Amino acid sequence: MSTVAFITLGCKVNQFETESMEGLFKQSGYDIVPNTNAADVYVINTCSVTSFGDKKSRQLIRRVQRLNPKAVIAVTGCYSQAAPEEVKAIEGVRVVLGTSDRANIVNYVEQAMEEDGIIDRVDDIMKVREFEDIPLYEMPTRTRAFLKIQEGCTNFCSYCIIPYTRGPLRSRKLESIRSEAKKLLDHGFKEIVLTGIHLGAYGKDFKDGTSLYDAAKTILDLPGLRRLRLSSLESIELSHELLELIKTHPKFSHHLHLPLQAGSDEVLKKMNRHYNRDEFTALIKNVKESVPGVAISTDVIVGFPGETEEMFADSLEYIKTLGFARMHVFPYSPRTGTPAAKMTDQVPEPVKKERVHRLQSLAQEMANDFHSQYLGTVQEVLFETNNDGITDGLTDTYIRVYTDDEVETGELYKVRLEKLYKDGVYGTIYKCE
Repeated sequence: MSTVAFITLGCKVNQFETESMEGLFKQSGYDIVPNTNAADVYVINTCSVTSFGDKKSRQLIRRVQRLNPKAVIAVTGCYSQAAPEEVKAIEGVRVVLGTSDRANIVNYVEQAMEEDGIIDRVDDIMKVREFEDIPLYEMPTRTRAFLKIQEGCTNFCSYCIIPYTRGPLRSRKLESIRSEAKKLLDHGFKEIVLTGIHLGAYGKDFKDGTSLYDAAKTILDLPGLRRLRLSSLESIELSHELLELIKTHPKFSHHLHLPLQAGSDEVLKKMNRHYNRDEFTALIKNVKESVPGVAISTDVIVGFPGETEEMFADSLEYIKTLGFARMHVFPYSPRTGTPAAKMTDQVPEPVKKERVHRLQSLAQEMANDFHSQYLGTVQEVLFETNNDGITDGLTDTYIRVYTDDEVETGELYKVRLEKLYKDGVYGTIYKCE
């Protein structure tokens, strides 16, 4: 039996796509092995959000080539879509796919086994109009199931390469979403996370009024579902009806990830973000009033071209007022081919590094403040991983909870949250008295 190993970089969408490809290989009789093993085939699903992602992708290609110089290395994802010639130039690469036509990856790999040269199947992604619906033939090994329902982005933020690597908006049909969700629940998953490249734009390409509200609604009544969660969502695309569904439906997690990206109106405008601070503040206020106790996490980019010390200091003060539960902080990384990479007022790397440190310190303070509100309460936790006798998992508000009590991963338990611990809280299993 031929063996195949997978390596995935980047976002939850990439994780889902890797799981889909694993199923295709399993269906064709391949044995999936760890990527630290010598394998007949390596599939590397790349990320190109930052220049570090490109560099990491190249390093991994070279690492697996050393593991087995005779292996067929297939490279897919955003990096190969954006820079196929760079990928083809790396020793050992035999198959190059972009962000489409992954349904045929097994055929391309087997063609490479029989032929010399490189199989290049990177299409013009801007011409792709249909969602590539690959059924899940193999179930994920995690405890939360990601379900990709949307592809492509048309925001064209000035710093982002993703619209150029993922193409136009394409949405998965509602009946496919429901059938795949049912498959995941039948397999025992308790939580489903709806994910996409531009999730809030789900359904716009159908041009019949279908929206993310409908996608959520179509699976909330399925037996076995305990939690539904959304991945990253653009703030201006959070509709009133979707917010009402989050508030009222008991299975909808009270957690939203709403990227801010910058706390300065001037920077937001240069980023080509489609809102200003006042609009974002009003949205956050509305969400918190509509869903008491909701956790709002966010992304912030530090050191965007033209960001002065005064702008950054003002951003810090502004962000303090928003009360985020979690904040992911990224230094700006120029991406070739984007408008921001051509801007002349680039911020020096040491300045970016220092600002990242300051914002991360604030992020830790805000997370501790949010977590502290829940100390002494009993919350339901879906446990995920176990390391050295400590098991951790998530509440519906995305608080990571640790315990050394005996629990089974993949199951939900009521837990009393007792003290701040690592990046979350420590708790003990709640036993009804």
